[in-house]
Amino acid sequence: RMHGQGSYTLAAGTEYHGALRDGLFEGRGTLLFPGGGRFCAVWHRGRPTEGKYTFADGLEYKDKKWHYCDGYDRRFYTEICSGLKPGGISQLTNLDPPRKIPDGCYDCGDGFYNPETRVIVDYRLRFLRNA
Repeated sequence: RMHGQGSYTLAAGTEYHGALRDGLFEGRGTLLFPGGGRFCAVWHRGRPTEGKYTFADGLEYKDKKWHYCDGYDRRFYTEICSGLKPGGISQLTNLDPPRKIPDGCYDCGDGFYNPETRVIVDYRLRFLRNA
C-alpha cells in the first residue's frame, strides 16, 4: 500500500498531494479538483479532521458567517472584490472580462454548445462531445 509523501490521481481527475499511510490520506495533504478548486486539510485514516476549501477564483469557503451568494447579496465574487460595473453593463458570470461566446452558441460550463451542429467544443474550440 502507498506510504509516505506522494501524489495520487483519482478516476475523476482529482489529484491528492501529501502524506499517505497504509493506503490512506494521513497528515497534511491537498485535493486539487479539475475545475481549479482545492481542499487543503489535515487527514486521519482517510478522513479530513480540519481543512479549508478554496474555489478556483480564490474565494475561500467558510461554513460560518458565509456571506457570499446568501440570498441578500447575489453579486459575483469578482464584483465583491472589484466593485459593480456601471449601469447598462451586465456581468453574467464570475469571469471578468467574460468569455467571448461564439454567435448562436451557449456556454455550458466546460465549453460551448452549438445547437445547429449539436456539438460541444471546449473553450479553445476543440471538440469535446456530441450533444
